[in-house]
Amino acid sequence: MKFLIFIAPNNFRDETLSMVKMFFDRWNVGYEITSYSTKPCIGSHGASVAVNLNAAKVNPSDYDGIILVDGPGIDSYKLFEYRPLLDMLLQFNNKNKMIGAIDNSVKVVARANIIKDRNIAAPEDEETKRAVQLFHGKLTDKPIEISNNIITIKSSSGLEGPLQEFLGHVGAI
Repeated sequence: MKFLIFIAPNNFRDETLSMVKMFFDRWNVGYEITSYSTKPCIGSHGASVAVNLNAAKVNPSDYDGIILVDGPGIDSYKLFEYRPLLDMLLQFNNKNKMIGAIDNSVKVVARANIIKDRNIAAPEDEETKRAVQLFHGKLTDKPIEISNNIITIKSSSGLEGPLQEFLGHVGAI
């Protein structure tokens, strides 16, 4: 099993990335880190992360799924409007690959227009809630929602339980 972890070029949430990597390592889930930068990406608390693969070169057939890490970089880079990322998510969805989104990265999945009639665990921020409603997703108050191949996690705080559920759903546990 192999996943792609997408991070913003700068200001991704370091703690979320560390937690996702720790869980993937614990359950022997292979992963590569991708972004739209060829330089090391810098987290919101200063962590420097080398990218294994530029997102422009991603082939969804090589992965079981993708997970988007949250953070201020989602908004500052307007990744929810970045057409190549939205198209990549559409390709993952068309191949029925798992798509995970944490906290404010949920709005990227919503803007890819792949959430119609699906339950979405949206964070508290109003912009994400509006995006989910605009693209006909069903907002819930649950900490994690699994709706076919789309898994959304409401918040990056208390991530352990939802990540365990995520990995259980994809068959890693």
